[in-house]
Amino acid sequence: MANVSVYNIEGKEVGTIDLNDAVFGVEINEHLVHMAVVNQLANNRQGTQKAKTRSEVSGGGRKPWRQKGTGHARQGSTRAPQWTGGGVVFAPVPRDYSFKMNKKEKRAALKSALTAKVEEKKFVVVDEIKFDEIKTKNFANILKNLEVSKALVVLEDGNDNAVISAKNIADVKTAAINTINVYDVLKYNTVIATKAAVAKIEEVYA
Repeated sequence: MANVSVYNIEGKEVGTIDLNDAVFGVEINEHLVHMAVVNQLANNRQGTQKAKTRSEVSGGGRKPWRQKGTGHARQGSTRAPQWTGGGVVFAPVPRDYSFKMNKKEKRAALKSALTAKVEEKKFVVVDEIKFDEIKTKNFANILKNLEVSKALVVLEDGNDNAVISAKNIADVKTAAINTINVYDVLKYNTVIATKAAVAKIEEVYA
């Protein structure tokens, strides 16, 4: 069972916490982690790209010149791809890029990503992050005290002041327990979580 330090918002160590091995100490499955990232990026694609083939562009009904005797290469239509205004050879068409992963695979991938952060000592637990008012400067000071940049901050539900306070900080993203995903865990250098959030993650994913 992994044991990590718990810090307060001043960046001082105030205790330790044992992390559940069922979530933060699993065997890392790189294949599933890769699949989860590709899945998320693919599902985010709009798939609305479209260009016209030679059968869809207008014009070009008649042969531009006779087949033989002109000295030019033979041409059948001015809408062929080699002509200006012609169609595109293998034109992209609207399509759905998304694919599905089952629940077990998604959970295993997320556990692998969280375990990797713990092993890299990039998982920071804070006793609590509470703000009486919405203030970006206060959130920035917490990150400075923890000596962290480019962080994914996992907060318990209902912590709206902290969420809004973090919105304008570059390279910082907040997430609720039900919105954590493998891509964000890997994208950000450090994962910061409150003790309440860690308890909830263990309850949901263990």
